[in-house]
Amino acid sequence: MKKAFSVLFILLFISCFAQQKSSSFTEKEILAFMDKNAKVLLENSKANSVSIGVIKDGKTYTKHYGEIDKGKENQANNNTVFEVASITKLFTGLLVAQAVVEGKINPEDDIRKYLTGPYPNLEYNGTPIKIKDLVSFRTGFNKDLPDTSELRKKQTDSSYIAFKKTDDEYSRTKFFEDLKTMKLDTLPGTKFKYSNGSLQLAAHILENVYHKNYETLLKENILSKLNMNSTYLTLDKSVLIANGYNGKKLMPNISDNLWGAAGYLKSTLSDLLKFHAYELSTKNKIVAESQRNLLNSDTSWNGYFWDGIEVDNFGRNCWKHGGAFGTQNMFLVYPEIGLGISIIVNISNENTGNALGNAIVKLSEDLISKPENKKELYGYTLTKDNVIFTYEHYKSLNTDLVKSVSIAGTFNNWNPNDNKYQMIRKNKNTFELTVPKSQFEKDKTQMFKFVINKTGWAKTPKNALNTEEGENKNLILKIE
Repeated sequence: MKKAFSVLFILLFISCFAQQKSSSFTEKEILAFMDKNAKVLLENSKANSVSIGVIKDGKTYTKHYGEIDKGKENQANNNTVFEVASITKLFTGLLVAQAVVEGKINPEDDIRKYLTGPYPNLEYNGTPIKIKDLVSFRTGFNKDLPDTSELRKKQTDSSYIAFKKTDDEYSRTKFFEDLKTMKLDTLPGTKFKYSNGSLQLAAHILENVYHKNYETLLKENILSKLNMNSTYLTLDKSVLIANGYNGKKLMPNISDNLWGAAGYLKSTLSDLLKFHAYELSTKNKIVAESQRNLLNSDTSWNGYFWDGIEVDNFGRNCWKHGGAFGTQNMFLVYPEIGLGISIIVNISNENTGNALGNAIVKLSEDLISKPENKKELYGYTLTKDNVIFTYEHYKSLNTDLVKSVSIAGTFNNWNPNDNKYQMIRKNKNTFELTVPKSQFEKDKTQMFKFVINKTGWAKTPKNALNTEEGENKNLILKIE
């Protein structure tokens, strides 16, 4: 995948409150949520086709909307093959995580230990790139491989032609030539920079470690084990890929003359949900390693080639976006509550990422919890002189992942890093902060939210009395 669409800022706002337990829904309710969000997504994205898959409470739900090609009434189904683009990165990440679990690779190792030939340039002021930096998108590379930075500066509806030509002409020989001249512009492990080249390098490392080619490793260790019989790196000539569009034109498929480790997989919704189920296996050592906080961040992290992993009120959530020339898809898992969502659209342009990100946020919010019948004041109590803010994390979740809880609102410019509003841990899952009433303007309505680890913005519970009208559903604080 050679186009990266960032929807991180949208996904950072996914969350719900722990006091609303993850409740069971009927199949009818779940399908209704899928229908509602698909309708909005079709309208906002202008896609011909939307496919949605959900895993909840151990059960799988799929539904398809629209048609692949306008006017042809060829609706997608569970066996329709789509380009999944950068979702491929998660497969590569799992293979590296497996090598770590098996003791064949150490995350603390210099990546040059596993490369063919010398690369004295792959260090910064004497500090080498480690495996954990590579899989966390923090190599310090000053460019991608291939380098498409100039093409990205002035993108138009026909830019795909230049991107496609670059991919068609780029070889492994050129890759290693460019790697020899690569410069590091910062200390490895410090700066996030999305990189397809990092994935191709990871595939080369895997081949050197296992003495098997990347495609064989993929088949033996993931596709065969999970019975993903309709997922391919190299397609059989009899298999057709669903058409994708940029909104105006039929788009070509991705090319890759390297290893295919960054975005070359093709799969079906049915197979992707098998992969979802695997990523929800909290007791699986390889999965746990692939989602681990490798760099010990107190906010959010990337694990092994995820776009982002953070903690909200329902535990760890991990997401990945994939975008080809004519399709885009979102992949989201909440391992601690067993929720997985995959959404595929057969359109790819500058507006698609936001529409897709919004859709998966809204659907996840619908599916995580049911509203309670009893309405009550949430988030704070008042005494004679003080406001006592209280946040309680759901006890069945891993509270060790909650490093901090802060309060952000109109009274501190919505700043979760404000030192005055960092909550104090009272016990393993309860946080509290006492603030004098005098700090708030009397008779003025204030808005606020809780923020976990300074990145996980909590949504207001559906049974909260003190809820602002409108889409944001901020909590209301008013001192009379």
